[in-house]
Amino acid sequence: QLTRTAPSSKVSAMLQHQPVTPLPKAHALTRLVAKLDRMIALATAASSTITRWRLILFIVGAICTVALYKTGWYQAGNGALLAFVTLFLIVAVYHNRLESRLHRLRLWKQIKLVHLARLRLDWSHIPARPSNVPDHHPYAKDLDLVGPHSLLHLLDTTVSSYGQARLGFWLLEQPPKPDQWHLRRRLVQELIPKSLFRDRLGLEAQLIGEQEINGRRLEAVLQHTVGFPHLTTVLAIQTLLATATIGLGLSALLDWLPNYWMWSFAPYALIYFWTDQGEELLEHAVGVHFELEKLGAVLGFIERHARPRRSALAGLWEPLLTPGINPPQLVRKAARTLHAISVKAHPLIHLAVNAFCPWDLWFTYRLQQIQAQVADNLPTWLDRLAEVEAASALATFASLHPSYRWPTPLTADPQRNGTSAKLLVKELGHPLIPETHRVSNDLALETLGTVLLVTGSNMSGKSTFLRTLGINLCLAQAGAPVCAGLFEWTWLRLATCIRVDDSLEAGLSFFYAEVKRLKSLLDETADRSNAPVVFLIDEIFKGTNNRERLIGSRAFITALSQGNGFGLVTTHDLELTDLDKTVPGLRNAHFQETVAAGALQFDYKLRPGPCPTTNALRIMELEGLPISQGKTGEKVIDP
Repeated sequence: QLTRTAPSSKVSAMLQHQPVTPLPKAHALTRLVAKLDRMIALATAASSTITRWRLILFIVGAICTVALYKTGWYQAGNGALLAFVTLFLIVAVYHNRLESRLHRLRLWKQIKLVHLARLRLDWSHIPARPSNVPDHHPYAKDLDLVGPHSLLHLLDTTVSSYGQARLGFWLLEQPPKPDQWHLRRRLVQELIPKSLFRDRLGLEAQLIGEQEINGRRLEAVLQHTVGFPHLTTVLAIQTLLATATIGLGLSALLDWLPNYWMWSFAPYALIYFWTDQGEELLEHAVGVHFELEKLGAVLGFIERHARPRRSALAGLWEPLLTPGINPPQLVRKAARTLHAISVKAHPLIHLAVNAFCPWDLWFTYRLQQIQAQVADNLPTWLDRLAEVEAASALATFASLHPSYRWPTPLTADPQRNGTSAKLLVKELGHPLIPETHRVSNDLALETLGTVLLVTGSNMSGKSTFLRTLGINLCLAQAGAPVCAGLFEWTWLRLATCIRVDDSLEAGLSFFYAEVKRLKSLLDETADRSNAPVVFLIDEIFKGTNNRERLIGSRAFITALSQGNGFGLVTTHDLELTDLDKTVPGLRNAHFQETVAAGALQFDYKLRPGPCPTTNALRIMELEGLPISQGKTGEKVIDP
């Protein structure tokens, strides 16, 4: 059950400058982009033509109107002016709509180009948003899950900070709760055929602006205090004074009473100037509107598509449809209030409306209420939006890779053959390696305590094989399809030791950092209260000398075989292969190379048994370094 593996990380890195695309999907996207190019070209030409006609219409209208006025035909001049102005406005409205559609077409084309870049693994054209590797995470860095040119970079189509965090959480928190996983996968599969919905989700956000929906920034804006103490009391007093002023003013105009209105207007004006918040209220209102506008547009778009009953999307969105806390309704109320406050930008109009009624106080009170409502419901809004965004990202990934298979979760059965975990994969490949350079593998881990000891030459594919297995397990347990022909597994925790760095800041040497990682991994396998562990260890104890490495590796692998887990360990130490005689769960496998025309060639095939060859001296020789075979006559390549 061991056949082929993907290229090593060193080789795959050299191949990234030659992106290759799955042909059918790429051709469809290329044809669509070409069609959009033609539509954009036609719309651009039409817009240029309309621009010229608007100028001609303005000049002709001005000349005709002036000529009629000059000849004394004033009625005809008025009619001509009205006709030309009406015609000009009609053309302007149509032109604005055409420009809006042209803008949408350009954004739509960019979305499709990014999809094409995702297919080709053309990283320079896939938008990169900041995403930091969590400190001390057991496998994020090892498996290229987060950061530039990572799995998250490839998958991320989200429009909010919470959406990106949710997608990262699905990849980094393993394993999920089975019930949550099944709901998540149902939503992902439901969104796969809805390519228009997925793309428009991003389009609706981009139409408002390029900046992402930042949940923390929005929460900070909503937590800003609006108004001042005793606002409702001051509003009630000002309302009474305004009412009295209007009543007394009307009485004075009708000569029913003397000018008593000045006695109520004077305290009204004093309180107004005392409570006026100046530009601070306007700036805050603009900030709230800026943050809520894009969120409201995206939430409203999702709501319009969450109406069908018995759908996963409708079930997810149901709590947000309650009247009074419905996002689009609250956002519209907030927008009306914020537009009313924006009258402060026009000083004369602002003074006029506040002279008749406590305009600023009333809408400050309304903003205070709406802001409190939005703040109370915002966590639910962002949570549901994040869930839809993350599921949409995985659905886009599945749609772009129709050849990928859906993994099958199994139920652990400790009573059957004494096993409580299983991982069976066939034709497993690395999703971050181009398809034509990708080599697939089969692997079966069916008993706890199984340790697959993988030996092989430098650059033969050992490290990439570990990452291939780990990254596909993360995809499977996130709810996405995997780059495999078959993937069956029970729920597993994941622990790796592949990339280990020393730390000057923490005062850790490379070897000590490796020891701490391996100790943490071993502790995970000792925990039998949680799901079993699949461990992936690359070049065990490579930070110390050969003698101590062999002693430590033998003891560590023996301990692993007795824990709550199974997995793979790679090594250059062929002496470790005889552990299969003393460790019942240990199996040997290897990668090897061939020499042709004076160069090393790798087929990246995983074969059973210990590795029969080495290539370190051959690599040194090919690069022109001096080597010595010594008195023993050791061969450079041992056939």
